[in-house]
Amino acid sequence: MQRRTLDRLLSWLGLTLAVILVVAGSLLVWGHNFISNEVRTQLTEQQIYFPTEAAAAAVKLDFAPFSQYAGQQLTTGAQAKTYADDVIAPQLKAVGGGKSYAQLSAQARANPTDVRLAATLEPAFKLETARGLLFNAYAFDTMGTLGGIGAVVAFISAGLMLLLSALGLWHSRRVASKETGSPGQSERAPADAS
Repeated sequence: MQRRTLDRLLSWLGLTLAVILVVAGSLLVWGHNFISNEVRTQLTEQQIYFPTEAAAAAVKLDFAPFSQYAGQQLTTGAQAKTYADDVIAPQLKAVGGGKSYAQLSAQARANPTDVRLAATLEPAFKLETARGLLFNAYAFDTMGTLGGIGAVVAFISAGLMLLLSALGLWHSRRVASKETGSPGQSERAPADAS
């Protein structure tokens, strides 16, 4: 195969790959924006606020892990994870003694006359459900962030492919038309002996 043909073939392949990367990057940007907006919208509608230091002390919560969010509305995935871990989890532990709703429910079915145990089921269920939903918001927000990172990588890769393809096309114009793609082999016409 002639070197010029090989350069052009690889350059057009690179240009095609660059277009694919631009399309992929655009879709990743769309996904990032969609997820980020949905997470923010859904969390904002819930009207969840982090406790202030006084409110945390009143219900015996350790204020230090979420002090940077004190009194703020929960609107991001990172805040959702912090709230789930540092506000809801301690309350769940206090209600259920460190047991999950499933464990408490199994105990309540085994001891149907235990009124105190039965009274813990509803609050444990609500707290565990809220915690799980906040972790879902955190997971989706993380996926949106990864989509944004993927978009940046795709656009940078597309730019590199465009540059390499342009260099390949430029090089194909400079290569002698009979030169082969293998090093050391050339099909150039012999110089005049005269």
